[in-house]
Amino acid sequence: MLLGSQLRRLREARGITREAAGYSIRASESKISRMELGRVSFKTRDVEDLLTLYGITDETERESLLSLAREANVAGWWHSYTDVLPSWFPTYVGLEGAASLIRVYEVQFVHGLLQTEEYARAVVRRGMKGASVADVERRVALRLERQKYLLAENAPEFHIVLDEAALRRPYGDREVMRGQLQHLIDVSERPNVRLQVMPFSLGGHSGESGAFTILSFPESDLSDVVYLEQLTSALYLDKREDVAQYEQALKELQQDSPGPDESRDLLRGLLQLS
Repeated sequence: MLLGSQLRRLREARGITREAAGYSIRASESKISRMELGRVSFKTRDVEDLLTLYGITDETERESLLSLAREANVAGWWHSYTDVLPSWFPTYVGLEGAASLIRVYEVQFVHGLLQTEEYARAVVRRGMKGASVADVERRVALRLERQKYLLAENAPEFHIVLDEAALRRPYGDREVMRGQLQHLIDVSERPNVRLQVMPFSLGGHSGESGAFTILSFPESDLSDVVYLEQLTSALYLDKREDVAQYEQALKELQQDSPGPDESRDLLRGLLQLS
């Protein structure tokens, strides 16, 4: 995505159409569009030819962009788990790992980045009925690996509004749910985590369309991406007007929910009741 956005910027600065850019690398206009959106792999020769077309002759600048092209074609660590993942999910894992800010509304269950191992196992078993023990464990292992993002030195900001329904819907036995609630209390104390609970008592709210995630990236020329998971696929929205509506919905959810301190108190109360 980063390389694609850079190539788009260079092309537009030279006033070159996507059709002309495609012709220069023996490709279609639609392929240039997919390249600029970061949705296809990059051939080094194609990037070299495009840089020449766009008038990029400085060797340092060319090498920087060619290095990005080489990195873009290297499979991420999560690709070793693709045998137990739905086809659309590896893209999300890659975007999640590149994000500097992750904003979430979740209603069905605790978000994957905040799940305990036991809770994650119960969720995966529920979602992968009939799967082998080995496949379930591999999916759980991926989820635990993803959680390292929140502990890394350059960890992203993680802001989540968690519906009370997710906290009251049991996955696993009583001890699993108690462990999950305690984990949420603990992780909510991390400086990069802002956790709010949307209580039942509020009634209707702006999260009526269901769960969603907004991913923001450190590169200023990369647009935010909204991730919407469905039963058999997922949507990745990056049009400014679409993203703006989800940002407004999340802003209202945050305003309507108790703050982080009050939400921790709510979690403690649920823990005492469990």
